[in-house]
Amino acid sequence: MAETNPFPRVDRVGHTDRTLGSRQLAAMLPDPAGARPAYRHLAQAISALILDGRIALHIRLPAERELAAALDTSRTTVTAVYDLLRESGYAHSRQGSGTWTALPEGRAPSGITRLLGPQDTAIDLARAAPGLPEQTLVDALARITPQLAEHAHTPGYHPYGLPELRAAVAERFTRRGLTTVPEQILVTSGAQHALTLVLGLLCRPGDRVMVENPSYPNALEAMRRARLRTVSVPVTDTGWDVEIIGSTLRQMVPQLAYLIPDFHNPTGCLMPEDARERVLRAVSRSGTWLVIDETLADLALDIPAPQPFASHPTPGGTGQVITIGSMSKTHWGGLRIGWLRAPARLVTELAGQRVATDMGGSVLDQLLALTLLDRGGELLPSRLEQLRRQRAALAAALSAHIPQWTWQLPPGGLSLWVDLGAPVASALAERALDKGVRIESGAYFATDPGIFEQRLRIPYTMPPDTLREAVHRMAAVLADGLPPSPTSRRPHWVV
Repeated sequence: MAETNPFPRVDRVGHTDRTLGSRQLAAMLPDPAGARPAYRHLAQAISALILDGRIALHIRLPAERELAAALDTSRTTVTAVYDLLRESGYAHSRQGSGTWTALPEGRAPSGITRLLGPQDTAIDLARAAPGLPEQTLVDALARITPQLAEHAHTPGYHPYGLPELRAAVAERFTRRGLTTVPEQILVTSGAQHALTLVLGLLCRPGDRVMVENPSYPNALEAMRRARLRTVSVPVTDTGWDVEIIGSTLRQMVPQLAYLIPDFHNPTGCLMPEDARERVLRAVSRSGTWLVIDETLADLALDIPAPQPFASHPTPGGTGQVITIGSMSKTHWGGLRIGWLRAPARLVTELAGQRVATDMGGSVLDQLLALTLLDRGGELLPSRLEQLRRQRAALAAALSAHIPQWTWQLPPGGLSLWVDLGAPVASALAERALDKGVRIESGAYFATDPGIFEQRLRIPYTMPPDTLREAVHRMAAVLADGLPPSPTSRRPHWVV
C-alpha cells in the first residue's frame, strides 16, 4: 500500500516565471502625466521599487510596446525610461531576450540600508527593536562560560537546535497552554529564518499566500523573493474581519496563510479569542497551512499575555498550524535566536531543508538564549514596565505637539500606528531625516503600493526624552509644510 502523505498540499493554481507583466508594473507606478519629464519620473519610480524589493532582481521587464499601452503613454517615453534604467545600472539588456532588472554597483537594497541605518542619524525610529542591558549580557556570558567549554569538545553542529534549548522552548509552550515536546521544536536564526524555511518547504513559485495588510515588511519580502502570489486581508484600527478571512480561504484556497495575531506589527491589534477559533476552523476546512508569528506575544502591557494561537481546539486539530517566535523583540535582535513549533515530522523535513544552507546555529548564542529564557521571570517584567513608560511618553508628546494626529493605544507590542490625516508620510520621513530623525512611511508595511501613506509606525523602544525630542522635530517639519506623498496611479494588480 502506498504511504499516505501526512502533509498534503492543496491544488496549485497559477504559474509565475521571471517576467514582470505590464499591468503588474503599471499598477505600481505613478501616473506619467503627473510630472515632467515623464520618462525620468517613471525611471526613478522603477529604481525605487527595485531597491525596495517590490520588483525583484534579475527578472525581465515588460516589452516596451506592452508597458506603453498599460501606462497609456507613448512607446518613445518607455524607451527613454529603459535607456535611463540601463545608464544608471538598474537594468541591462540581453540580445534577443529583453531588458532585465539589476542592482547598480555600490548600491544596497533598501532592506539592508533600513537595518543598518545612516550612521549620522541622531534618532532612529525605523526599527522597533529594543536593546539588551549591558549588565544582563555580561552576567549571562559569565554563567555560560563553563557550559561553552564543555561543548568545545563536541563537533558543535545542531541542525535541530541545541537539545537543552529545544526542551526549554517546548516547556515554555506547555506552560502557556499548548502541550509541546522538544521534537516539535526547531531552533532557527531568528523568526525570519523560520519563515523562510517554511516558505521554501511548503510553497512553490506561483502559490497563493494569504497575508494581512498591513504586515511585517521582511515577511512580505521573503514571499516576493519566493515568487509567491500574496492575497491580502485587511487589518484596521478595530482589528480583523474574520468573515473576509474565511471567504478568502474558501475562494482563493491559499497554500499558506501568515498572520500576526498578538499585538500585530504594525497596528498593535490583538485578535480576540473567538476570532482565533473561527480562523482555525476556516483554515481546517481549506487545508491551508497557517503560520502564526508570535514574536510580540510576550510584550503584553495592559493585559495578560495571550495563549498560543494553536492552543484553541478545532475539529480537525492543529496539525497545520506552525508557530514561529523569536527573542529579538523581548530581549535583543543581535542574539539571532528564533524557533518554530510544528508537527514533529514537519520539523524533521524543515531541518533537512535548513542543512542545505545552514548547518546549525551558534552554540554560544543558543546557550545565551537558554540562560536568558531561564531568567525570563526576572527580566521580562522590568522590560514591560520600561515599555509602558516609553509608550506613555510618546503618546503624551504626540498629543501635546501634533494633536491632529490620531492613534489607538495598543495593549502591547512596540509601536503606535499613527494616522496623519493626509498622505504625507513619505514626504515627512524624507524631511525628518534632515532633522536627524529616521522613520518609515506606513507604505513600507503595505502589501499593495500607494496605500498607508497617511500612516506612520512610531516605535516606543527609546528613552522617553529621546522620544519627546523626536516628536518635537517632526512637529517642526510639519510647521514648515509638506506636499502630499506620491501615490499609485491605479489599484495594485495582485501577483
